[in-house]
Amino acid sequence: MEETVRTVLQKAAELYGLSQAAEVSVALCDDATIHQLNRDFRKVDRPTDVLSFALNEGEEPEIVDGPAEELLGDIIISVDTLTRQAEEYGHSLERELAYLTIHGFLHLMGYDHETEDDKLEMRKEEEVVLSALGMNRS
Repeated sequence: MEETVRTVLQKAAELYGLSQAAEVSVALCDDATIHQLNRDFRKVDRPTDVLSFALNEGEEPEIVDGPAEELLGDIIISVDTLTRQAEEYGHSLERELAYLTIHGFLHLMGYDHETEDDKLEMRKEEEVVLSALGMNRS
């Protein structure tokens, strides 16, 4: 799983022109953990497949000393939900993990799916990355 996540994020960073210093944290968890996070941070009392916590949403102090890093944020993925969805959609576990990873990454980049237009734009971007990885739907 780690190699899939790393490959997806490296391809996404390349496609979106991020520097080699860009950093994303990814945690895999179970439904109980993601349910608690979803309830505590989004006020949604149910598990979900992926959560993203962008670090660039608030005002962060600029660090002058040390290497320039682009800290994008955290992606949390429920392996329980990932497994169910892979079976439900007829995807391999690797393909579903890649999808959830890029979905979380796009949230960190500022994409959302609150409106139908936003949802279509995000789906298009997901397919761009998945296609570049040879994991598109076709």
